[in-house]
Amino acid sequence: MTVDHAKPAAVGADRPAVKRTPAPKARRRSDRDGKWWTPWLFLAPALILFVYFKFIPMITAVTMSFQDVQPYLGNQWVGGENYSTVLGDEAFHSAIWHTVVIAIGQTAGSMVIGLALALLMEGQSKRLKFLRSAAFLPVVVPIAVVAELWRIMYHPTEDGMLNSILGLVGLGPSGFINDPDTSMVSVIITGIWRGAPYDMMIFLAGLAGIDRGLYEAATVDGASRWRKILHVTLPGLRSVFSILFVLAAIRGLRVFTEVFLLTNGGPNGSTEVAMTLIYKLGLEQNRLGVGAAGAVLLFLATLVLTLFVQVLRRRRDA
Repeated sequence: MTVDHAKPAAVGADRPAVKRTPAPKARRRSDRDGKWWTPWLFLAPALILFVYFKFIPMITAVTMSFQDVQPYLGNQWVGGENYSTVLGDEAFHSAIWHTVVIAIGQTAGSMVIGLALALLMEGQSKRLKFLRSAAFLPVVVPIAVVAELWRIMYHPTEDGMLNSILGLVGLGPSGFINDPDTSMVSVIITGIWRGAPYDMMIFLAGLAGIDRGLYEAATVDGASRWRKILHVTLPGLRSVFSILFVLAAIRGLRVFTEVFLLTNGGPNGSTEVAMTLIYKLGLEQNRLGVGAAGAVLLFLATLVLTLFVQVLRRRRDA
């Protein structure tokens, strides 16, 4: 008797091959994709206002900077004469210098005080939340109210608020914004008081992103509080410093309202900045073409500063 040692047939070998039908192609666009215009519809009112009140005036200002603007009489093309007038004006040179001084003073003061406030108010305590909200109030208060408040505190008489405080420590009354020697410092202090809380909130957001393990490692190594700030906190806030520097510098170069309301460029032009001078040239002296040229130059200076900072940041991060 022989035994058939043939291998058993594979399971399912006799079954006919099943032909797989390809899955239906997914639609290239879903219903939501078909309504791509929906977000633009919601943005349209704001975009229209932005174009009408932002971009069109900017283009008009560039055009006016090359013209001798004569309302109702017709404008005359003068080429670069307005720019030559602005660049050769000693008053404009002084205004640019004052603008740079105020921008540097307010930027440095706001960032230093903002960082100090952020380090003091970092945490999740309810008391700290209340203090942060209270410290942020100067930012949400209209700048006109802030300027009027400080103008009252800067009253030059002995019974003025700040002069009364100076009298308690034996210092004589100061003219503050009414004195050419102290008017610039007074304007800078007002800007710092309003800008430091804004920088504080940005620093708080940056502090939240620093790895807590770095502080624990520094503690294990016996680092003091100051060394932790120097070697952990400041390097961790490098990108925040770059952002704040750009924002604060632009804010300083475009300073206008507080100077206009506090001193209007006085006394004796000691606080005249680029924006107040452009305002006076355009709207008070009716030299709209010269004022437009000054505005374009200020815009270009702000743009160059922003691009310069961005290039430095990219090179450092590379």
